[in-house]
Amino acid sequence: MKIKFEYDEEFFKEMEDRLKTKLDRKRIKSILEDIGDMGVDMLAEATPVDTGTTAESWQYEIEEESDSASQLNFFNENEVDGMNIAMLLQYGHGTRNGGYVPGEDYINPVLSDLAEELRDAVMEEVEI
Repeated sequence: MKIKFEYDEEFFKEMEDRLKTKLDRKRIKSILEDIGDMGVDMLAEATPVDTGTTAESWQYEIEEESDSASQLNFFNENEVDGMNIAMLLQYGHGTRNGGYVPGEDYINPVLSDLAEELRDAVMEEVEI
């Protein structure tokens, strides 16, 4: 049994041109900035609070590659004795007296929601 796939070369060329013009680098950066701002707020809200320092320490950066997609990175700079507090809260940690504080998965649900927001924003932008 043979399966043959034929396509209209002109259709794909037209779609590629539309995607290139509709989703230019400036618009991609703008979308990533919006998602970055939203992510910082969502991560701060989701962060377990003791002093509030970790929740207030979320930031993002956009890495722009020359001819590939940009990358959105979130980070938290709150450290004590070289240990990143956001990661200790996420994964758990030992205590000085030999105890253990279990982690709380608060980062992954936020990133999952942000991925959906990003997908929706890009799809809206390239809607043909």
